[in-house]
Amino acid sequence: MDVRLKITDKAKEIGFDVVGFTSPLSVSSDIAALKKFITQGRHGDMNWLARADGKRGSPLSIMPGAKTIISVGLNYGPSVDPTKILENKDCGAISVYASGKDYHKVFKRYLKKLARWMSEELNVSAKIFVDTAPIMEKPIAARAGIGWQGKHTNLVSKKFGSWLFLGEIFTDLVVTLDVPETDHCGKCDACLKACPTGALDEPYQIDARKCISYLTIEHKGKIIPELMDKIGNRVYGCDDCLAACPWTKFTEVTSVAEFDVHRELNAPQLANLARLDEESFRALFSGSAIKRTGRERFIRNVMIAIGNSGDQSLYSTAKRFADDPSPLISETARRACELLDKKVS
Repeated sequence: MDVRLKITDKAKEIGFDVVGFTSPLSVSSDIAALKKFITQGRHGDMNWLARADGKRGSPLSIMPGAKTIISVGLNYGPSVDPTKILENKDCGAISVYASGKDYHKVFKRYLKKLARWMSEELNVSAKIFVDTAPIMEKPIAARAGIGWQGKHTNLVSKKFGSWLFLGEIFTDLVVTLDVPETDHCGKCDACLKACPTGALDEPYQIDARKCISYLTIEHKGKIIPELMDKIGNRVYGCDDCLAACPWTKFTEVTSVAEFDVHRELNAPQLANLARLDEESFRALFSGSAIKRTGRERFIRNVMIAIGNSGDQSLYSTAKRFADDPSPLISETARRACELLDKKVS
């Protein structure tokens, strides 16, 4: 059997939904695009993207002997429209990708199985990665034929829309490479129009400093009032541009049980989320991607959502945090109180 087919069949047997093969050679357009992104300051305080070691965009610096990159994807398509929760102002909206088990751990387990099989069955070297190294995963996946980078900058698949987790296996195995996927966005600009903050200010470009996912997950400091107003009840991430993509109509619900929404994260009440102390925060989000952000930033997000809720019954909840030891929390809580006061008056 052709070695490509053997790997693909084994990957599907393990549970991967898509598999593609591409070259580990650097692509100048990837490096130029990243340089422009950094030069314009669009990366915000994600300083790891700006490291000058030259590794990002240069796969061979990660594994010098690599001959092929195997790009694989896991579908995490939701069973319900993730934007419906935005109508429930007293609940916290959590991004689909973070509603279940931490995908890094699940994905890595799958990758280890495939890499181990390749080593034993094909006698080749294999290194696995899932958002754990300076690798430009989306351009690699596009060149491997898995999908294309849409106008929202995320990968889009004809079969799975934008709901794909990506990972890679670098190997010294030589195989026939796949043809890059064609861009099928056409004249559609649904994702650009769907962005609440205008972070997608032009097709195929994103300003992370305005992106709600960046603001609620990566950004460690205060958020300016104009952006807080647009965050709504999103307490962790945002799926608006992904959900707006017309290709999502072909999406299949994930078959990975660990990606299903955690029972306690299914439309969680803001009042309940605000009650989380350090211990209960860690307990609730044990095994979740949310744990990495930390309680301080998470409660900041909850206070923003409470302020935007217009629900006067949440005033006392916000008031409890007005003198919190963390300035990040206390200042956001006081603003929430002011907003709720205005609603009453």
